[in-house]
Amino acid sequence: MVKRIVVLGSTGSIGKNALCVVRHLGEQLQVTGVVAYRRVGRLAEQAREFGCAWAYTAWDEGREELATGLPTGCRSLRNEDELLAAVTADDVDMVLCAIVGTAGLAPVLAAIRAGKDIALASKEILVMAGEIVMAEARRCGVRILPVDSEHCAIFQCLDGQLPPARIMITASGGPFRGRPELDLEAVTPAMALAHPTWNMGAKISIDSATLMNKGLEVIEARWLFDLAPDQIEAVVHPQSIVHSMVEFADGSILAQMGHPDMQLPIQFCLTYPERLASPVRRMDFRELHSLTFEPPDHARFPALRLAQEALRAGGVCPCAFNAANEVAAARFLAGRLSFPGIWRVVAEVLAQTVPGAPESLAEILVADTAARACAESVADRRPL
Repeated sequence: MVKRIVVLGSTGSIGKNALCVVRHLGEQLQVTGVVAYRRVGRLAEQAREFGCAWAYTAWDEGREELATGLPTGCRSLRNEDELLAAVTADDVDMVLCAIVGTAGLAPVLAAIRAGKDIALASKEILVMAGEIVMAEARRCGVRILPVDSEHCAIFQCLDGQLPPARIMITASGGPFRGRPELDLEAVTPAMALAHPTWNMGAKISIDSATLMNKGLEVIEARWLFDLAPDQIEAVVHPQSIVHSMVEFADGSILAQMGHPDMQLPIQFCLTYPERLASPVRRMDFRELHSLTFEPPDHARFPALRLAQEALRAGGVCPCAFNAANEVAAARFLAGRLSFPGIWRVVAEVLAQTVPGAPESLAEILVADTAARACAESVADRRPL
């Protein structure tokens, strides 16, 4: 049967890779709708190529351009209410969410409540509202399939296995690993964007350089796999061949390996539980001279420690961690904050956050807004 999918964030790195998977698999996948922000020209091209029923841009000024660029029979959605109706319609089987930040939270929750499976690349959704999202998925009998290479690796290792004693999430270490002589105060956005392994968007590349990305993944893993914070570790693996590992009670460890190519985890999620042939490069172990592992440098890059603190504090603290990081990373990219200022802002916002116990999406969104305002205030108050 043809699986009908919606791609939220279709013009970004994950979205474009997802559409490559659709091209490869041909008639086995059908794209019903595509969603993006400012790249409306590319969005219209995608809608034409894949014969979409609809397309949506959250950018108000771009809606007219999108509407004129769409083919006959493809609707340009006018607002978020129409988007929520579209992702919950009968002609959708799965929603792939690859929107950076928190914009995908409302459509993902709506899709879950309508019984749609979710291929999730937007880790912020579970960082913000993991307890609510996973509870809704269980209630509605919906599968949350992780697209991130690390979480997809853990999912594959756990499939059909007993609960783990521990999981180890691998990290490349970013562009500044092993450079103790580097003055982090002097790091520029161009330097931080030069990721050694993965080709990603600007925000995720900055998060990788600070190790904030790994902190977000630790929090996401807690909800995806129902683990305690102490069961989740991060280990630096610069070759990015081992995507993550799972240790069981008897000491056995399973690892998932592959070349760093996002089409592999995307295809796994879109076709699960089947495994189909993919175009990704096959592993030749004769080419692998060594695979190395090392602990993260918590002193120079404290993001992982901050993420663990937020996770242990619970309540809205993970939400505040994410919101503060989004504000700080955007300021750094705009030249308005130093590189170490990113984690300094996050640390101050967490220190001012009262955990609470949010019971609804509305309460989480209030906490998100408050944390963003606090982050802006912290960054404005003194040089960071």
